[in-house]
Amino acid sequence: MTRPVRREDLATPALVIDLAALDRNIATMAQWAQEKGISLRPHSKTHKSGEIARRQIAAGARGICCAKLGEAEALASEGIEDILITSPVVSAHAVARLARLHRRMERLAVVVDHPDNVDRIAAEIGDGSLSVLVDVDTGSHRTGVTSAEAAVALARRIVASEGLSYRGVQFYCGTVQHIASATDRKAALAERTRYLAVILDALCAAGLPAETVSGGGTGSFAIDGELGVLTELQPGSYVFMDRQYADCEAAGPRFEHALSIDTRVVSANSRGRVTVDAGLKSLATDAGPPTVLAGADRASRYIFMGDEHGMLLTPDGMIDPALDQRVTLLAPHCDPTVNLYDCYAVSEGETVVAFWPVSARGRSS
Repeated sequence: MTRPVRREDLATPALVIDLAALDRNIATMAQWAQEKGISLRPHSKTHKSGEIARRQIAAGARGICCAKLGEAEALASEGIEDILITSPVVSAHAVARLARLHRRMERLAVVVDHPDNVDRIAAEIGDGSLSVLVDVDTGSHRTGVTSAEAAVALARRIVASEGLSYRGVQFYCGTVQHIASATDRKAALAERTRYLAVILDALCAAGLPAETVSGGGTGSFAIDGELGVLTELQPGSYVFMDRQYADCEAAGPRFEHALSIDTRVVSANSRGRVTVDAGLKSLATDAGPPTVLAGADRASRYIFMGDEHGMLLTPDGMIDPALDQRVTLLAPHCDPTVNLYDCYAVSEGETVVAFWPVSARGRSS
Protein backbone atom coordinates (compact mmCIF):
# COMPACT_ATOMS: atom_id res chain seq x y z
CA MET A 1 0.00 0.00 0.00
CA THR A 2 1.48 3.37 -1.02
CA ARG A 3 -0.72 5.70 1.01
CA PRO A 4 -3.06 5.54 4.01
CA VAL A 5 -6.79 5.17 3.42
CA ARG A 6 -9.79 5.96 5.55
CA ARG A 7 -11.16 3.04 7.54
CA GLU A 8 -14.60 4.15 6.41
CA ASP A 9 -13.59 3.39 2.83
CA LEU A 10 -12.64 -0.25 3.41
CA ALA A 11 -14.55 -2.86 1.44
CA THR A 12 -16.49 -4.92 3.97
CA PRO A 13 -16.39 -7.33 5.64
CA ALA A 14 -12.83 -6.45 6.66
CA LEU A 15 -10.54 -7.92 9.30
CA VAL A 16 -9.12 -4.94 11.19
CA ILE A 17 -6.20 -4.69 13.62
CA ASP A 18 -5.92 -1.80 16.05
CA LEU A 19 -2.15 -1.38 15.78
CA ALA A 20 -1.63 0.41 19.09
CA ALA A 21 -3.67 -2.18 21.01
CA LEU A 22 -1.82 -5.03 19.28
CA ASP A 23 1.57 -3.59 20.22
CA ARG A 24 0.46 -2.99 23.81
CA ASN A 25 -0.75 -6.59 24.09
CA ILE A 26 2.55 -7.91 22.73
CA ALA A 27 4.52 -5.70 25.12
CA THR A 28 2.40 -6.62 28.14
CA MET A 29 2.92 -10.36 27.67
CA ALA A 30 6.63 -9.98 26.93
CA GLN A 31 7.17 -7.84 30.03
CA TRP A 32 5.23 -10.30 32.22
CA ALA A 33 7.31 -13.25 30.97
CA GLN A 34 10.55 -11.35 31.48
CA GLU A 35 9.60 -10.43 35.04
CA LYS A 36 8.68 -14.05 35.81
CA GLY A 37 11.86 -15.40 34.24
CA ILE A 38 9.97 -17.76 31.93
CA SER A 39 10.48 -18.21 28.19
CA LEU A 40 7.78 -17.00 25.84
CA ARG A 41 7.00 -18.84 22.60
CA PRO A 42 3.68 -17.41 21.35
CA HIS A 43 1.42 -19.56 19.22
CA SER A 44 1.06 -18.23 15.69
CA LYS A 45 -2.03 -20.34 14.98
CA THR A 46 -3.95 -17.30 16.22
CA HIS A 47 -2.58 -14.70 13.81
CA LYS A 48 -0.84 -16.76 11.06
CA SER A 49 1.19 -13.64 10.31
CA GLY A 50 4.90 -13.19 9.67
CA GLU A 51 4.65 -9.52 10.61
CA ILE A 52 3.05 -10.22 13.99
CA ALA A 53 5.50 -13.05 14.71
CA ARG A 54 8.40 -10.67 14.02
CA ARG A 55 6.91 -8.13 16.42
CA GLN A 56 6.56 -10.78 19.14
CA ILE A 57 10.17 -11.90 18.72
CA ALA A 58 11.42 -8.30 18.68
CA ALA A 59 9.60 -7.77 22.00
CA GLY A 60 11.41 -10.70 23.61
CA ALA A 61 9.81 -13.98 22.55
CA ARG A 62 12.40 -16.73 21.98
CA GLY A 63 10.52 -17.99 18.93
CA ILE A 64 7.01 -19.04 17.95
CA CYS A 65 4.78 -22.09 17.83
CA CYS A 66 2.98 -23.32 14.74
CA ALA A 67 0.13 -25.80 14.91
CA LYS A 68 0.89 -27.43 11.58
CA LEU A 69 3.81 -28.02 9.25
CA GLY A 70 2.21 -25.81 6.59
CA GLU A 71 2.06 -22.89 9.00
CA ALA A 72 5.73 -23.38 9.84
CA GLU A 73 6.67 -23.45 6.15
CA ALA A 74 4.75 -20.22 5.52
CA LEU A 75 6.25 -18.33 8.44
CA ALA A 76 9.76 -19.65 7.84
CA SER A 77 9.49 -18.23 4.33
CA GLU A 78 8.99 -14.83 5.99
CA GLY A 79 12.19 -15.12 7.98
CA ILE A 80 11.02 -16.71 11.23
CA GLU A 81 13.97 -18.90 12.31
CA ASP A 82 12.87 -20.49 15.61
CA ILE A 83 9.70 -22.58 15.43
CA LEU A 84 8.12 -25.38 17.45
CA ILE A 85 5.49 -27.41 15.58
CA THR A 86 2.98 -28.41 18.25
CA SER A 87 1.11 -31.20 16.40
CA PRO A 88 2.69 -34.51 15.35
CA VAL A 89 4.11 -34.64 11.80
CA VAL A 90 3.46 -38.23 10.77
CA SER A 91 3.07 -39.12 7.09
CA ALA A 92 6.08 -39.98 4.94
CA HIS A 93 5.38 -37.03 2.65
CA ALA A 94 5.06 -34.63 5.59
CA VAL A 95 8.24 -35.90 7.23
CA ALA A 96 10.11 -35.32 3.96
CA ARG A 97 8.82 -31.74 3.95
CA LEU A 98 9.86 -31.44 7.61
CA ALA A 99 13.39 -32.45 6.67
CA ARG A 100 13.53 -29.84 3.90
CA LEU A 101 12.26 -27.16 6.27
CA HIS A 102 14.77 -28.20 8.92
CA ARG A 103 17.65 -27.83 6.48
CA ARG A 104 16.84 -24.19 5.77
CA MET A 105 16.08 -23.02 9.32
CA GLU A 106 18.25 -22.10 12.29
CA ARG A 107 16.08 -23.80 14.91
CA LEU A 108 13.17 -26.17 14.37
CA ALA A 109 11.52 -28.44 16.92
CA VAL A 110 8.68 -30.97 16.72
CA VAL A 111 6.58 -33.01 19.11
CA VAL A 112 6.06 -36.78 18.94
CA ASP A 113 3.79 -39.20 20.78
CA HIS A 114 4.50 -42.55 19.07
CA PRO A 115 7.70 -44.61 18.60
CA ASP A 116 6.99 -45.25 14.92
CA ASN A 117 6.92 -41.50 14.35
CA VAL A 118 10.30 -41.17 16.06
CA ASP A 119 11.78 -43.83 13.79
CA ARG A 120 10.41 -42.23 10.62
CA ILE A 121 11.68 -38.74 11.47
CA ALA A 122 15.09 -40.08 12.55
CA ALA A 123 15.46 -42.03 9.31
CA GLU A 124 14.65 -38.94 7.23
CA ILE A 125 16.77 -36.43 9.14
CA GLY A 126 19.27 -38.43 11.15
CA ASP A 127 21.88 -35.77 11.87
CA GLY A 128 21.07 -35.17 15.54
CA SER A 129 20.16 -31.52 15.08
CA LEU A 130 16.35 -31.63 15.12
CA SER A 131 14.93 -30.93 18.58
CA VAL A 132 12.13 -33.26 19.68
CA LEU A 133 9.69 -32.95 22.58
CA VAL A 134 7.55 -35.75 23.98
CA ASP A 135 3.91 -34.70 23.69
CA VAL A 136 2.03 -35.63 26.88
CA ASP A 137 -1.74 -36.20 26.94
CA THR A 138 -3.25 -33.72 29.42
CA GLY A 139 -6.45 -35.72 29.75
CA SER A 140 -8.27 -34.65 26.59
CA HIS A 141 -6.96 -37.69 24.63
CA ARG A 142 -6.34 -35.53 21.57
CA THR A 143 -2.62 -36.22 21.24
CA GLY A 144 0.18 -37.28 23.56
CA VAL A 145 1.48 -40.26 25.50
CA THR A 146 -0.87 -41.38 28.25
CA SER A 147 1.42 -42.43 31.10
CA ALA A 148 4.75 -41.74 32.76
CA GLU A 149 5.99 -45.13 31.53
CA ALA A 150 5.12 -44.24 27.94
CA ALA A 151 6.82 -40.85 28.25
CA VAL A 152 10.04 -42.47 29.48
CA ALA A 153 9.94 -45.13 26.77
CA LEU A 154 9.45 -42.53 24.07
CA ALA A 155 12.21 -40.28 25.39
CA ARG A 156 14.54 -43.30 25.38
CA ARG A 157 13.53 -44.04 21.78
CA ILE A 158 14.43 -40.47 20.78
CA VAL A 159 17.83 -40.66 22.49
CA ALA A 160 18.55 -44.12 21.06
CA SER A 161 17.80 -42.95 17.54
CA GLU A 162 21.11 -41.02 17.47
CA GLY A 163 19.51 -38.90 14.79
CA LEU A 164 17.35 -36.64 16.95
CA SER A 165 17.90 -34.39 19.93
CA TYR A 166 15.63 -34.98 22.95
CA ARG A 167 14.69 -31.64 24.53
CA GLY A 168 11.80 -32.26 26.93
CA VAL A 169 8.01 -32.36 26.91
CA GLN A 170 4.95 -30.49 25.71
CA PHE A 171 1.93 -30.26 28.01
CA TYR A 172 -0.83 -28.00 26.69
CA CYS A 173 -4.07 -27.98 28.67
CA GLY A 174 -6.38 -26.69 25.97
CA THR A 175 -9.60 -27.81 27.62
CA VAL A 176 -9.11 -25.55 30.66
CA GLN A 177 -8.33 -22.30 28.84
CA HIS A 178 -11.93 -21.07 28.78
CA ILE A 179 -13.11 -22.09 32.24
CA ALA A 180 -14.97 -18.90 33.15
CA SER A 181 -13.97 -18.72 36.83
CA ALA A 182 -10.31 -17.99 37.48
CA THR A 183 -10.56 -19.96 40.74
CA ASP A 184 -11.96 -23.02 38.98
CA ARG A 185 -9.40 -22.69 36.20
CA LYS A 186 -6.58 -22.57 38.73
CA ALA A 187 -7.87 -25.68 40.51
CA ALA A 188 -8.08 -27.60 37.23
CA LEU A 189 -4.57 -26.54 36.21
CA ALA A 190 -3.13 -27.39 39.61
CA GLU A 191 -4.53 -30.91 39.33
CA ARG A 192 -3.13 -31.38 35.82
CA THR A 193 0.23 -29.92 36.84
CA ARG A 194 0.52 -32.45 39.66
CA TYR A 195 0.15 -35.15 37.02
CA LEU A 196 2.79 -33.45 34.87
CA ALA A 197 5.14 -33.47 37.88
CA VAL A 198 4.80 -37.26 38.01
CA ILE A 199 5.86 -37.44 34.35
CA LEU A 200 8.82 -35.15 34.92
CA ASP A 201 9.94 -37.05 38.01
CA ALA A 202 9.85 -40.32 36.06
CA LEU A 203 11.95 -38.80 33.28
CA CYS A 204 14.49 -37.50 35.79
CA ALA A 205 14.67 -40.90 37.50
CA ALA A 206 15.40 -42.45 34.12
CA GLY A 207 18.25 -40.01 33.51
CA LEU A 208 16.16 -38.07 30.95
CA PRO A 209 15.39 -34.70 32.57
CA ALA A 210 13.26 -32.34 30.50
CA GLU A 211 15.25 -29.25 29.56
CA THR A 212 12.09 -27.67 28.11
CA VAL A 213 8.57 -28.02 29.50
CA SER A 214 6.37 -26.17 27.01
CA GLY A 215 2.66 -25.41 27.27
CA GLY A 216 0.16 -22.93 28.60
CA GLY A 217 -2.19 -20.55 26.82
CA THR A 218 -3.92 -17.19 27.08
CA GLY A 219 -6.32 -18.47 29.71
CA SER A 220 -3.68 -20.19 31.83
CA PHE A 221 -0.31 -18.46 31.41
CA ALA A 222 -0.46 -16.46 34.66
CA ILE A 223 -1.56 -19.52 36.65
CA ASP A 224 1.10 -21.65 34.96
CA GLY A 225 3.64 -19.05 35.99
CA GLU A 226 2.53 -19.33 39.63
CA LEU A 227 2.63 -23.12 39.54
CA GLY A 228 6.24 -22.92 38.37
CA VAL A 229 6.55 -26.16 36.36
CA LEU A 230 6.44 -24.97 32.76
CA THR A 231 9.65 -23.42 31.43
CA GLU A 232 8.12 -22.10 28.20
CA LEU A 233 4.67 -20.62 27.52
CA GLN A 234 2.62 -20.87 24.30
CA PRO A 235 -0.17 -18.25 24.55
CA GLY A 236 -1.68 -17.15 21.26
CA SER A 237 -4.98 -15.28 21.51
CA TYR A 238 -3.65 -12.59 23.85
CA VAL A 239 -2.54 -10.56 20.82
CA PHE A 240 -6.19 -10.12 19.73
CA MET A 241 -8.52 -11.16 22.61
CA ASP A 242 -11.79 -12.52 21.23
CA ARG A 243 -15.22 -12.81 22.82
CA GLN A 244 -14.50 -16.26 24.28
CA TYR A 245 -11.67 -14.86 26.38
CA ALA A 246 -13.61 -11.69 27.16
CA ASP A 247 -16.23 -13.93 28.79
CA CYS A 248 -13.61 -15.42 31.16
CA GLU A 249 -12.36 -13.96 34.41
CA ALA A 250 -8.77 -12.81 33.97
CA ALA A 251 -6.13 -14.49 36.12
CA GLY A 252 -3.28 -12.13 35.29
CA PRO A 253 -2.54 -9.07 33.14
CA ARG A 254 -5.44 -7.82 31.06
CA PHE A 255 -5.28 -7.50 27.30
CA GLU A 256 -7.21 -5.30 24.89
CA HIS A 257 -9.46 -6.17 21.97
CA ALA A 258 -7.08 -5.56 19.06
CA LEU A 259 -8.98 -7.45 16.33
CA SER A 260 -12.41 -6.67 14.93
CA ILE A 261 -14.52 -7.18 11.82
CA ASP A 262 -15.90 -4.14 10.06
CA THR A 263 -19.25 -4.81 8.40
CA ARG A 264 -21.84 -2.61 6.74
CA VAL A 265 -25.63 -2.42 6.90
CA VAL A 266 -26.90 -3.55 3.50
CA SER A 267 -30.62 -3.78 4.25
CA ALA A 268 -32.73 -1.80 6.72
CA ASN A 269 -36.37 -2.31 5.82
CA SER A 270 -37.77 -3.84 9.00
CA ARG A 271 -37.90 -1.87 12.23
CA GLY A 272 -35.81 -3.41 15.01
CA ARG A 273 -33.60 -5.40 12.66
CA VAL A 274 -31.00 -4.71 9.99
CA THR A 275 -28.85 -6.93 7.80
CA VAL A 276 -25.07 -6.63 7.65
CA ASP A 277 -22.71 -8.08 5.05
CA ALA A 278 -20.88 -10.55 7.29
CA GLY A 279 -22.16 -14.09 7.65
CA LEU A 280 -20.83 -17.63 7.80
CA LYS A 281 -17.97 -16.88 5.38
CA SER A 282 -16.73 -14.01 7.54
CA LEU A 283 -17.00 -15.24 11.13
CA ALA A 284 -16.15 -18.53 12.81
CA THR A 285 -19.27 -20.16 14.22
CA ASP A 286 -17.86 -22.62 16.78
CA ALA A 287 -18.13 -20.16 19.67
CA GLY A 288 -21.53 -18.65 18.94
CA PRO A 289 -22.34 -15.23 17.50
CA PRO A 290 -20.16 -12.11 17.55
CA THR A 291 -20.95 -9.07 19.67
CA VAL A 292 -21.15 -5.42 18.65
CA LEU A 293 -18.24 -3.12 19.42
CA ALA A 294 -19.34 0.02 17.55
CA GLY A 295 -21.79 1.36 14.99
CA ALA A 296 -24.92 -0.12 16.60
CA ASP A 297 -26.28 -0.45 20.11
CA ARG A 298 -23.84 -2.74 21.93
CA ALA A 299 -26.74 -4.76 23.31
CA SER A 300 -27.86 -5.63 19.77
CA ARG A 301 -28.05 -9.36 19.10
CA TYR A 302 -26.40 -10.87 16.03
CA ILE A 303 -27.98 -13.82 14.17
CA PHE A 304 -26.27 -15.69 11.32
CA MET A 305 -28.42 -15.35 8.19
CA GLY A 306 -26.46 -17.42 5.70
CA ASP A 307 -23.10 -17.40 3.97
CA GLU A 308 -22.94 -13.66 3.27
CA HIS A 309 -25.24 -12.02 5.80
CA GLY A 310 -25.99 -11.53 9.46
CA MET A 311 -28.90 -9.84 11.20
CA LEU A 312 -28.68 -7.38 14.07
CA LEU A 313 -31.70 -7.21 16.38
CA THR A 314 -31.92 -3.79 18.01
CA PRO A 315 -33.01 -3.69 21.68
CA ASP A 316 -36.50 -2.29 22.27
CA GLY A 317 -36.49 1.49 22.35
CA MET A 318 -33.08 1.82 20.71
CA ILE A 319 -32.36 3.27 17.26
CA ASP A 320 -31.54 0.98 14.35
CA PRO A 321 -28.27 1.64 12.51
CA ALA A 322 -28.90 3.26 9.14
CA LEU A 323 -28.39 1.82 5.69
CA ASP A 324 -24.66 1.87 4.82
CA GLN A 325 -23.72 2.34 8.50
CA ARG A 326 -20.43 0.69 9.45
CA VAL A 327 -20.87 -1.79 12.30
CA THR A 328 -17.80 -3.24 14.03
CA LEU A 329 -18.02 -6.73 15.51
CA LEU A 330 -15.90 -8.65 18.01
CA ALA A 331 -14.99 -12.14 16.75
CA PRO A 332 -16.31 -14.96 18.96
CA HIS A 333 -13.17 -17.07 18.27
CA CYS A 334 -10.24 -15.28 16.65
CA ASP A 335 -8.16 -18.20 15.30
CA PRO A 336 -10.64 -19.69 12.81
CA THR A 337 -12.04 -16.24 11.99
CA VAL A 338 -8.59 -15.03 10.91
CA ASN A 339 -8.28 -18.10 8.67
CA LEU A 340 -11.22 -16.79 6.60
CA TYR A 341 -9.35 -13.69 5.41
CA ASP A 342 -6.44 -12.98 3.07
CA CYS A 343 -5.20 -9.89 4.89
CA TYR A 344 -5.49 -7.57 7.87
CA ALA A 345 -6.34 -3.89 7.53
CA VAL A 346 -4.03 -2.28 10.09
CA SER A 347 -5.51 0.85 11.60
CA GLU A 348 -4.32 3.82 13.59
CA GLY A 349 -7.57 5.35 14.72
CA GLU A 350 -9.71 5.89 11.63
CA THR A 351 -6.77 5.59 9.23
CA VAL A 352 -5.66 2.30 7.66
CA VAL A 353 -1.87 2.51 7.47
CA ALA A 354 -1.03 -0.97 6.13
CA PHE A 355 -2.37 -4.26 4.84
CA TRP A 356 -0.63 -7.35 6.26
CA PRO A 357 -1.11 -10.74 4.63
CA VAL A 358 -2.47 -13.63 6.67
CA SER A 359 0.64 -15.50 5.62
CA ALA A 360 -0.37 -18.98 6.75
CA ARG A 361 -4.05 -18.81 5.84
CA GLY A 362 -5.32 -22.26 4.93
CA ARG A 363 -1.97 -23.93 5.71
CA SER A 364 -3.53 -26.72 7.74
CA SER A 365 -1.49 -29.61 6.32
